[in-house]
Amino acid sequence: MHTKDVIYELRTKRGLSQDELAEKVFVTRQAVSRWENGETVPNTETLKLLSEFFGVSINTLLGSPRKLICQCCGMPLDDAVISKEKDGAFNEDYCKWCYAEGEYTYSDMDELIDVCVKHMQSEGFSEDQARAHLVESLPKLDYWKRYKELGGGEMFEALKKRLIDEFNALGIEGMPKVEKLNALVGSYVNLEYRLPNGRLVKFLDDGATYLGNQLECEFGGERCFGILANMDFLLVATYGEGGSDPELVLYKKR
Repeated sequence: MHTKDVIYELRTKRGLSQDELAEKVFVTRQAVSRWENGETVPNTETLKLLSEFFGVSINTLLGSPRKLICQCCGMPLDDAVISKEKDGAFNEDYCKWCYAEGEYTYSDMDELIDVCVKHMQSEGFSEDQARAHLVESLPKLDYWKRYKELGGGEMFEALKKRLIDEFNALGIEGMPKVEKLNALVGSYVNLEYRLPNGRLVKFLDDGATYLGNQLECEFGGERCFGILANMDFLLVATYGEGGSDPELVLYKKR
């Protein structure tokens, strides 16, 4: 699709007139008309406003002229997985798992490879094929070429260390010592818990990225501990196989 078609489709799906869209992004109706006729394209600042208003990337607004891939893990990017800055603006260089809440998630390439290998195996790759591909391709990506310049990973590692210390200080009976936290997208770990009053609640944002892990109970049995955290809270739960029958152990503001 061309920019003119993208803007027309987004506008009409929202049920907006050209005048109403113009008001939202501080331009004239004539400007919107010229975009949709293909006579002009929005300038950079207006593209940013349109991106924020419609919740799509600038690349999408321009008709997806670039094939975006995450410059940390190599994942193909679309609007559903592109990372965002703290102010909500799209960061079209990274996926939301590698860049979360304004911070770089990975500072250890080997750790990232271990995570990616598991996902690639679920898509039909053998472990050896996946690992060989990643070992060859990741060093060519911008993040790893410029890693020392970016420096964000070190701050994220410091946050992970603080969270690990806080989990271990809880002293929860049967929960083993926490050694490691991984980046986890909310939709995969957003379990529904039953409160004492019978109400079912979820505590996470499906689109956000959290730090967490699964731990085997020291007393044995089939239930596991699940731990999750971000800048604002710590969460500890237990559950059965596949996240079944979850029980909230602790939800604590930091």
